[in-house]
Amino acid sequence: MTHDAPIELHRLGHRPYLPVWEAMRELTDTRDETTADQFWLVEHDPVFTQGQAGKPEHLLMPGDIPVVNTDRGGQVTYHGPGQVVLYPLLDVRRGKVGVRDLVSALENAVIAVLAEYGVSAWAKPDAPGVYVETVQGEAKIASLGLRIRRGASYHGVALNVDGDLSPFARINPCGYAGMQVTRLADVAELSTEHDVGEQLAIALASQLQRRLVRPA
Repeated sequence: MTHDAPIELHRLGHRPYLPVWEAMRELTDTRDETTADQFWLVEHDPVFTQGQAGKPEHLLMPGDIPVVNTDRGGQVTYHGPGQVVLYPLLDVRRGKVGVRDLVSALENAVIAVLAEYGVSAWAKPDAPGVYVETVQGEAKIASLGLRIRRGASYHGVALNVDGDLSPFARINPCGYAGMQVTRLADVAELSTEHDVGEQLAIALASQLQRRLVRPA
């Protein structure tokens, strides 16, 4: 596959988590050599998702927010409005992309987007995700978790933009008690025209040396 092979960008808008997860799995399980690589951009209704290795003690008090046990890596996290979620649905075998390479590409794409807002950010090898400095100290601004099945990737990265962060207090984010969580709106100026999802998709395509196309 050439480096500039296209990736289709699909904007799903605001969707519940469960049907999107089921659609990702269906696409992955029915893939063949003609299936296009895709990015899905979405905002989810409030939900806690528990990764395969997730421990129930990290769910402190979910309350009225549903919990979905999912098949990605990692521990528990929160998705909700005001958070950009990007799912790379890629034939990694065809594209010769290693799992570690894809994780790094996701992290570096977020770091590149934050840099556009004047925010310095970094990744940590022992705790996947992206972190920034706040007045309270280091805080996580993006979480990620992947699954590779049948030589293809699904799940992805969630970047907090301007949503309500209070649900994170009901969990140990990504399995870390007391982990600080922040959002882009708290560390940078956001204009009303900002489209962080579009920026993130462009940045990830660039990291993968691929071309982004928008299906008609």
